Amino acid sequence: MPYVVGTVLALLTYALGRFAGFDRDRAFYATILIVVAHYYALFATEAGSTPALIAELAPMIVFVALAVAGFKFAPWLIPAGLAGHGVFDLVHGYLVTNPGVPTWWPAFCATYDVVIGAVVAALLIRRRATQQRGATAQVSSEI
Repeated sequence: MPYVVGTVLALLTYALGRFAGFDRDRAFYATILIVVAHYYALFATEAGSTPALIAELAPMIVFVALAVAGFKFAPWLIPAGLAGHGVFDLVHGYLVTNPGVPTWWPAFCATYDVVIGAVVAALLIRRRATQQRGATAQVSSEI
């Protein structure tokens, strides 16, 4: 069930972004990466575990840095960061002991992250193809 819910919610996030126009702003998917990066710190705080919170800060900072770098310099870092966070979800329990993480969370979050990362990658590929067609049309009209 967590895989189905993660997939559906990722696709609904994309749909809402398109419908509301949020995705016209380059910050939309970078912000999603920043938000998903904070959940494990939230779970540690909720459990009252200072050691888990400290352990969660380093990966959180890495994913936030990827979001910022992707927004400012290299858009491909956004889908890479989202998919990377999905992989992190799958190995998280082997790396960090965090008593606040719900048992279903890694499966849900990994699915959500990978699906939304794939959506962002597809959007970047489509944008590149559209730009190339536009450049070709512009060159053709100039000839």
